[in-house]
Amino acid sequence: MKSLFVIVVFYPMLGAILGYLIGRKSKEARNYFADFVVISEFCLMLLALVKLQGEELFLDEICGMGLHFAMNGFRGLYGLIAAFMWMMTMIFSREYFAHYRNRNRYYLFQLVTLGATVGVFLSASLYTTFLFFEIMSFTSYVWVAQDERKESLRAAETYLAVAVIGGMVLLMGLFLLYNEIGTLEIAELAQGCEASPHRTRLYVAGACILFGFAAKAGAFPLHIWLPKAHPVAPAPASALLSGILTKAGVLGILIVSCYMFYGDKPWGSMLLLFGVLTMFGGAVLAVFSVDLKRTLACSSMSQIGFILVGIAMQCLLGEENALAVHGTFLHMMNHSLIKLVLFMVAGVVFMNIHELNLNEIRGFGRHKPFLNLAFLMGALGISGMPLWNGYISKTLIHESIVEYGSSPEFVFVEWIFLISGGLTAAYMTKLYVALFVERNTDEKKQARYDAMSSSYMNAQSRFAIGVSALVLPVLGIFPTLTMDRLAQLSQGFMGLSEYGHHVHYFGWESVRGGLISLAIGVVVYLFVVRTFFMPRRNGVRVYADRWPAWMDLENLIYRPLIQYILPTVGQFVCRIGDSLVDTLVVVLRKTIYNDRKIPYRTGRLPKADVLFGTFMDWYAVRLRHRDQAVSYRRSLRRRKVERKESRLMIRRSLSYGMQMVGIGMLIVVGYLLLYRFAH
Repeated sequence: MKSLFVIVVFYPMLGAILGYLIGRKSKEARNYFADFVVISEFCLMLLALVKLQGEELFLDEICGMGLHFAMNGFRGLYGLIAAFMWMMTMIFSREYFAHYRNRNRYYLFQLVTLGATVGVFLSASLYTTFLFFEIMSFTSYVWVAQDERKESLRAAETYLAVAVIGGMVLLMGLFLLYNEIGTLEIAELAQGCEASPHRTRLYVAGACILFGFAAKAGAFPLHIWLPKAHPVAPAPASALLSGILTKAGVLGILIVSCYMFYGDKPWGSMLLLFGVLTMFGGAVLAVFSVDLKRTLACSSMSQIGFILVGIAMQCLLGEENALAVHGTFLHMMNHSLIKLVLFMVAGVVFMNIHELNLNEIRGFGRHKPFLNLAFLMGALGISGMPLWNGYISKTLIHESIVEYGSSPEFVFVEWIFLISGGLTAAYMTKLYVALFVERNTDEKKQARYDAMSSSYMNAQSRFAIGVSALVLPVLGIFPTLTMDRLAQLSQGFMGLSEYGHHVHYFGWESVRGGLISLAIGVVVYLFVVRTFFMPRRNGVRVYADRWPAWMDLENLIYRPLIQYILPTVGQFVCRIGDSLVDTLVVVLRKTIYNDRKIPYRTGRLPKADVLFGTFMDWYAVRLRHRDQAVSYRRSLRRRKVERKESRLMIRRSLSYGMQMVGIGMLIVVGYLLLYRFAH
């Protein structure tokens, strides 16, 4: 039965290769095969969740340290959520990609990424997590670059740069952690870190690991890829990037926080700061945005901030963190499911009119009740409306903040939490009104949109969106039967063994926080969005992009830093380091060693140089009819000595030594590889 671990991880990867070969012959057969792979993967994950509880599998001598997988409630549930999202987006992809190029490539990397993502969630060691995390990062790069437009390739470049830099810093953190405690097994981290006498080293290792995972999660200030990648990536890929790949980053942050720094208040305070900045900053960016998918991408950043606040409260509350534990997991799950719906609806809009700007898509959803209802389920869920799933998880995180204390700083955090929730309601209202309530300012466009009311989506896409949207109110209406049980099943991964006190989700104290956020959202929408962000032009209100173009972290800081500042500083430092030893040698030779000048008599020359020098002496005197002031033969002798001196100087220089070391290392690595393959 343990072979199920191998099957659920590597089966989609094998399916990707077979699907690609099938696609070379028949696109339709490839589509059916891909559907079969993701549906069967979902069934296999469900079977693994039931049959493998508490089981582990260690595959030694693979990739050096071996692969280690384990199954518990959290791992199994998130593997199941990943399989469910892939299944729905794959069904939706059939219609969405009908007119795309390079579909075979997309399906190949779609399925490989599925296997890598499941591998991340089932990993039982940080080494295994890292391997599949990097595979996932590189294969998902293709999603962003899929249509190969200029803006897509630039966004993909940003995504890859963040992934690579984050991966390198993460690897450095793993090196430091392994050197300090001697293990990367997740179950052994808590004990190893507790026994370590060097807390500072653990903080440094933890900060590096946090950097790598936070880059994928989209946390501030490493969020720069999110608003760029989502608008250009295909909608099914955006749903997975936002809904599930960011949660792979959150998984790593959970591991560091719950195993390495459980109950650590300095770590929790730092994480709370980044969570608040991410939560509020993403919400502000979403309010400013006038692009449908960009707004949803900034919303993802904000919701990741809510989750980080939940993780921070776990650290701060210590053993009394049941509310934070449940709220964190449930908001992870809810955000995944909500963004699945919202991005597929955005995909329906784009595949019909190939526009995402709110002024262009305005009025598209009128007279489309199914699309209207599906989007409304997602909007109400993410806004925290009571009776929808997002309300439950936000209430739990909010209650954990209140539970910690009433100090001024935490009153401030609570209000930022409530205001961020209000901004969420405001920007989702903006999207809903633009799509489904307002009419387009161009009557011809509106007439064309209205004419699509019966032919804008096929039955398969309706099924994928409808089933995904139905889950949201079911979870919210019956939280004790659904969400509480799922939270209890997953809580062991975060170190919680008991449930804690029961929360009355629909009691006044719980509802009050949600209503405050919704009231803030109404005020922001009516008095900010409808005025400042919608000026009148020719008597008609239009959506205006008020965000300053220069205020872009990537173009303002990161690209100049990486392309110009760091290389310049690096060259300067390396040049100093290289010339320092050389300068020291020259100074010593000119002072203490007191090198003699090149002598008048410089030894014998090679015969060829003697002949050449003799000819030049004869030519200068006889043919050019002038006195020969300096013998060419003597000049050649001096040049010979100078070349010898230069070679000696080079051999004594630092750069020459480093070059020789590098060549030697390449030879050793080549020998080791040949020896390995030979034996």
